[in-house]
Amino acid sequence: MGAVGPVGKIRSPWAVLGLSIITLGIYGLYWQYAMFQEMKDHSNQGIGGVLGLILGLFLPFVNAFLMPSEIGNLYAGRGQEKPISGITGCWNFLPLIGNLVWLFKVQHRLNEYWEATPGTAATVV
Repeated sequence: MGAVGPVGKIRSPWAVLGLSIITLGIYGLYWQYAMFQEMKDHSNQGIGGVLGLILGLFLPFVNAFLMPSEIGNLYAGRGQEKPISGITGCWNFLPLIGNLVWLFKVQHRLNEYWEATPGTAATVV
């Protein structure tokens, strides 16, 4: 696969959580769009932002498995072991804290990927 496009943005999972709460979930949908789009722009693979947003609106449980899978594929494209995979979506089945664990795992692994990628990773929030 290999990197072909720009490096994505570093985001704080705390900011994603806080902004999602303040905006009653609207930022969470934007976050999903941006994450999928940045991964597609970078690797030229994956579903991209528009389909990620549509799934986020109508089938959000699919994104819980698809997003970590795509992040794992970024690592695999470099010949590295996948530190995260679709199975990470299972955290969402754990009441109360599962969604938080999932968010922090997903954002942390993508941030690590961007930080290790040559180029400038801009910090957003």
